[in-house]
Amino acid sequence: MKLNELSDNEGAVRKKKRVARGPGSGKGKTAGRGIKGQKSRSGVAIGGYEGGQMPLYRRLPKRGFTKPNRKEYAVVNLGLIEKFIGLGKLDIKADITEDVLVAAGLTSHKRDGIRVLAKGEITAKISLVVTGASGAAVEAVEKAGGKVTLTALPPKAA
Repeated sequence: MKLNELSDNEGAVRKKKRVARGPGSGKGKTAGRGIKGQKSRSGVAIGGYEGGQMPLYRRLPKRGFTKPNRKEYAVVNLGLIEKFIGLGKLDIKADITEDVLVAAGLTSHKRDGIRVLAKGEITAKISLVVTGASGAAVEAVEKAGGKVTLTALPPKAA
């Protein structure tokens, strides 16, 4: 096989629609934009415009508040930890820390810390060291013979 013999699979590439290229193309003259009006012209910004009437997004009241310095945790479920132990990606002999969880691929990054939730079953005796855990998750780990150590939040670098 040579470079000039390479081609895409059938149907993988669709031909570009060429508008305003004569009446034979089927999209000639007005290029599929109809006749006159704001939408037929260039530089149109309609968005939420309602013909001069006060737009809906301005008629409705503003609600709620987003705390600017809120904590955002990465969430890991117990069932997923059990699955990764079964696959051999986590070692139960050593403490399972947040860095170990990220390195194993349970979560892409730890954000402000990792919080463990009780979704799924845990049978392995593990020692977890994480920022947070739900009460049910702590109970499930202790029932399996393990322990959960909660760390204090480290101060975030500004």
